Amino acid sequence: MKVLAVDSSGLVASVAVVEEDNLLVEYTMNYKKTHSQTLLPMLDEVKKMIDLDLDSIDAIAVAAGPGSFTGLRIGSATVKGLGLALNKPIVEIPTLEGLAYNLCGTSHLVCPLMDARRNQVYTGIYRFVPSGSEWRMETVKEQCAVNVTEILQACNELGEPVIFLGDGVPVYKEQIAEKCQVPYTFAPAGMNRQRAASIGSLGVLYSKMGKLVTAAEHEPEYLRKSQAEREREEANGQNS
Repeated sequence: MKVLAVDSSGLVASVAVVEEDNLLVEYTMNYKKTHSQTLLPMLDEVKKMIDLDLDSIDAIAVAAGPGSFTGLRIGSATVKGLGLALNKPIVEIPTLEGLAYNLCGTSHLVCPLMDARRNQVYTGIYRFVPSGSEWRMETVKEQCAVNVTEILQACNELGEPVIFLGDGVPVYKEQIAEKCQVPYTFAPAGMNRQRAASIGSLGVLYSKMGKLVTAAEHEPEYLRKSQAEREREEANGQNS
């Protein structure tokens, strides 16, 4: 099983190719350029560096949301185009599951935090359980868009050590220090942002489980309305 993986759900742009349990290549960039500038050149570079025949891939995995509305649209359009051109299925990976999978194997709870503005985060809570010679990821709290205080309260109620990661950590670090009552740590730099390697690894697993859609069926999952939609609704409400 060979999977091409793409994650443009946040500030990071990341592309990878995973074959079974082997990461063939990963190109990840966290810099002040738009994904529309970087994603296709990154895909082309990955293809050239490993002499990748795109027809040889079995599926395309994508971080399907939530996340940046623009980033999700760019990633979605990219994989839809590739999927349609190559006649390959799409594996839709929930963004927070992809982030949590960076820490596969830890005995602590994993709580990804993506800054969703307005004192909200895209988040969820996950744990890893040994399953034979492998690890199984369990969802303790489904991905959601909530006030940061709400997710910290959920961590407190579980009463277990937790690792936080994601671009929401630097934004809400003071609130974490103030309100988190269980032992906590922050993931290191190499693991604390989106990685297409994790999307690809889950892509292999989910493909084998039959969690596939056609390129035509694929749509990103936003979880909440965009800022433009909210502002338009607020303006219409004031004018009515």
